[in-house]
Amino acid sequence: MIPEVVQRIPLQYYIFFASALFVIGIVGVLTRRNAIIIFMSVELMLNAVNLLLIAFSTYRSDPNGQVFVFFIMAVAAAEVAVGLAIIVMIYRNVRSVDIGLLNKLKW
Repeated sequence: MIPEVVQRIPLQYYIFFASALFVIGIVGVLTRRNAIIIFMSVELMLNAVNLLLIAFSTYRSDPNGQVFVFFIMAVAAAEVAVGLAIIVMIYRNVRSVDIGLLNKLKW
């Protein structure tokens, strides 16, 4: 059963909102030098995709998109765990999370 509130919101609003979130994530990845902010921007982009998958599956009354969101969330959780472990190791070696200083880790 689809809630009545979701049916009244046009699909274009979800598309515009998810596009704005995705663009904010892209700008964050391309302009920031802090590794933690870059990971947060990647998560923002994944959440924008999840929002679109949920909106499209709700409007089509097809649960496949909602099931696919769970797989994306599992991949995002694994990415956060591995990414934060890498950031901690970089911080231990360089004493900074600035990705501009990573050239010190080269041979």
